[in-house]
Amino acid sequence: MDPFVKFVLPLLLGYLLDLLLGDPRNWPHPVKYYGHLISFFSRWLNRGKGRLWKGALMTAGLCAFVFFFFYYIQHRLAPWPWAQVSFASVMVFFALANKSLLREGREVFDTLQQQGLEAGRKRLSWIVGRDTSALSPNQIRTAVMESMSENLSDGVIAPLFYYALLGVPGIMLYKIINTLDSMIGYKNDEYLYFGRVAARLDDVANFIPARLTALLMVMVTGSGRAAQYVLRFGGAHASPNAGYPEAALAGILHCRFGGPNTYHGRVVVKPYIGEQPRDIEHTEFRKVLYVNHAATLVMVLAICLLGYLII
Repeated sequence: MDPFVKFVLPLLLGYLLDLLLGDPRNWPHPVKYYGHLISFFSRWLNRGKGRLWKGALMTAGLCAFVFFFFYYIQHRLAPWPWAQVSFASVMVFFALANKSLLREGREVFDTLQQQGLEAGRKRLSWIVGRDTSALSPNQIRTAVMESMSENLSDGVIAPLFYYALLGVPGIMLYKIINTLDSMIGYKNDEYLYFGRVAARLDDVANFIPARLTALLMVMVTGSGRAAQYVLRFGGAHASPNAGYPEAALAGILHCRFGGPNTYHGRVVVKPYIGEQPRDIEHTEFRKVLYVNHAATLVMVLAICLLGYLII
């Protein structure tokens, strides 16, 4: 089989499967097994002295294991090109999360609109880490928009970026890095030291994808204000990466993100991203749908073109 076809076909099939199916909740999924591995080793290692180096060792070991595991499978399937392509397509499908993320965000908007404030707060709590019990309708919609912009980078553009660089082993390596950060990358008593290397590794892994995501969001909307916001507010976020796609979306919507929120009983004051403290309307979720789908499609096509030029 032609190397270009072996590279592009899994990308296109995985992208289409995600577009059609999303993330089936009851299917076996690599990220679920990543979670089991992280939980097992965390219970064993995250205690006593030396938590920093033990967390670093666990992070490095799991990342190396995942990368070489998928590299080995791809190598073993090489004599059967269609089996290799099929396996790679399923892995790309599992690594992408755009349809599921958008579905979750839309359900929060619809629940708030149809069932009221308390139901909207409860539904939002499924997808964000902040305390939702006292949020206003506009704060709920704002939280969804912030989450959609961040997850476009983490859940879609970054996996595609690492597929372009390193194929299936790369995309699966990124997913274990992202899962490690989501599980142990917290600045609390339990994970401050144990999860520090995982959190820093996730920052490094997302450095280019976050900025690339913001660029794609600007490109697919042609929004000059979004470009200005990326330059002005991209570095304002506590995260070195999350502010860039958030700033782009704030510019596209001409709204303002950030400000104080409560996490685990503690008020965290985040810098504002954007200038217009207006209410977000229910119908504006359609614009986020367009931005996410358009940015994803452009990224997929760009990788195909890059593959054609290089391979």
